[in-house]
Amino acid sequence: MELTSGYKRTDVGVIPEDWECAPIATVARLESGHTPSKRMPSYWGGNVNWVSLHDTQSLDGPEISATSKSITEDGLNNSSARLLPQGTVVFSRTATVGKATVMASPMATSQDFANYICGPKLHNHFLVYLFRSMGRTWRGLMAGSIHNTIYMPVFEALKIALPPVAEQHAIAAALGDVDALLAGLDRLIAKKRDIKQAAMQQLLTGQARLPGFQDAWEVKPLGQLVSIQKGQLITAKTLAPGHVPVIAGGKQPAYFHAFANRFGRTITISASGASAGYVAIHEGPIFASDCSTISEADGYSLDFVYYQLLLKQALIYKAQTGGAQPHIHAKDVNPIPFFAPAVDEQAAIAEILRSMDAELAALEARRDKTRALKQGMMQELLTGRTRLV
Repeated sequence: MELTSGYKRTDVGVIPEDWECAPIATVARLESGHTPSKRMPSYWGGNVNWVSLHDTQSLDGPEISATSKSITEDGLNNSSARLLPQGTVVFSRTATVGKATVMASPMATSQDFANYICGPKLHNHFLVYLFRSMGRTWRGLMAGSIHNTIYMPVFEALKIALPPVAEQHAIAAALGDVDALLAGLDRLIAKKRDIKQAAMQQLLTGQARLPGFQDAWEVKPLGQLVSIQKGQLITAKTLAPGHVPVIAGGKQPAYFHAFANRFGRTITISASGASAGYVAIHEGPIFASDCSTISEADGYSLDFVYYQLLLKQALIYKAQTGGAQPHIHAKDVNPIPFFAPAVDEQAAIAEILRSMDAELAALEARRDKTRALKQGMMQELLTGRTRLV
């Protein structure tokens, strides 16, 4: 394959001419971690932050500032654990291989981590993004029969693509901006979900009434409000592959069939298995299999019933029977008490909650698009295919 002008072929792939293919040991110092003896209580619970596999979620952010466990000075002094300086890159090399971040303060780590103290030619946040982009490389280097592990000699011999330091800073800043945007979207989505949950609690129980509605609410068993139908089993003889989603529980179709047995909008309640009791709503024709269903009809708003079921999801799960193989049938959910205002008030409440769902869906779609954009940026910037001025 012919090289583009200004690029060269190296051990780490095709990179710009002015980038180096450098052994990481020449630009950073590798440090291992250690676990002090757990038989010595005096070694634990001190003021030294100690990164362990309990902290792997914290490795997704730009920095790790707190740890779930800590050790004492005695634990540090009487083991091979090392106190590493602020700014050290910590990389998970066992179990959750590939997670990396920067220490926000001096910390020690367990032996499950490889740690790099970067020199003046290597920017620590650039190295974090580079490590996070190397998933395929890490998978090829894993070994171990019990846990996926990358052994320390691999890190001693590792080579990386090394842009000029100024470009490293620019790349890390650009990707950091996208991460900040993603974090902001995550916070906004979490806040909107909390607002929706509070609105459901208030509106679906009558604690808050919408303007213009004053009639008293009834409380009646679900089975008196709606008609719940049982799904239909598909056998090997009746299976005809097609495009109609077969709903047998859970969020995703179990498979696809040639025929539908429910048309229009339908609520499903999973009937058995690990997802027994899971509530979902479907917008088009489906084949209802291992589930109970509620279809649109006069006398109630299907969306209102759906949101009521969501509000009572924990109660529905408690109705499971069958022990190791849980089941929930129509007779199990029929007695659940439901608030039942007039149909027009049901529809008005459901419309507000649908609008909240639409706003959440738009935010989640924006977050997903931003994540995909970030992946593309990483691929371009960390290989030098796109250069930052």
